[in-house]
Amino acid sequence: MQSAEAKFNRNSLFLALRRYSSAVSNMEQTILLPSLLRDVPSEEECDTADESCRDLYDNYLILKAVRNTIESGLISMDDHKTKKYAALNKTLEPLMDTDPEALFCFHLRGLFSVMSNLTKKSKSLTEKYMDIIGVTH
Repeated sequence: MQSAEAKFNRNSLFLALRRYSSAVSNMEQTILLPSLLRDVPSEEECDTADESCRDLYDNYLILKAVRNTIESGLISMDDHKTKKYAALNKTLEPLMDTDPEALFCFHLRGLFSVMSNLTKKSKSLTEKYMDIIGVTH
């Protein structure tokens, strides 16, 4: 009998989403005191003019929110995000006239890249938390 993951190609979107969800679930189970992540700087590059510097606690909340959005299918847009997405849509407008299959492949590659990056961030955040509490991994 095949396992659930063996049924799908290792590069399938379903498995990429499942790996991410699993990494975030592991992160949640490991990080018992998320407040310990407050004021711990993230290793991401910061643009002080954009106020995009986040601490590990903010990253923790974002990773959980993305997972919840993926699982629920509900997208909430606040005003700040709506403005960002509107600007992004303007830069992507020339792509809308391309072949639908090419557009699909473009977005699918982008989604795989984003999911892989988010999965790595979830695992990295879990490891950093373990370092903070003094647990070797």
